[in-house]
Amino acid sequence: MMADSSPSVHSGDHSAATMSREVVVINAAGLHARPADLLAREARRWQSRIELVNDSQRADGKSILDLLTLAAEAGTRLVVEATGPDAREALEAIGSLFERRFNEHEDNPRS
Repeated sequence: MMADSSPSVHSGDHSAATMSREVVVINAAGLHARPADLLAREARRWQSRIELVNDSQRADGKSILDLLTLAAEAGTRLVVEATGPDAREALEAIGSLFERRFNEHEDNPRS
């Protein structure tokens, strides 16, 4: 199960509106290199600035190295913030990555 909220707007200026969405890292290995790479690639598709927040720590969503510094283990709640003209769409796409566990299927053990 994933606890997330619908995107919410934090600014009155629509062109620079900051929207946010809570996501939960649900894949067993956490936000390691492969999902961080997928997340950064997805974030770079959008014009908006994308940041992930873990408590007081912020990471540039378009930088795999920044994302890895979050050290987000399974169960970690993060807030994804997007600021820009396509913020809503970016949040939906990034939220979908978390919901799909970054396409990792832990129930298929590797030999």
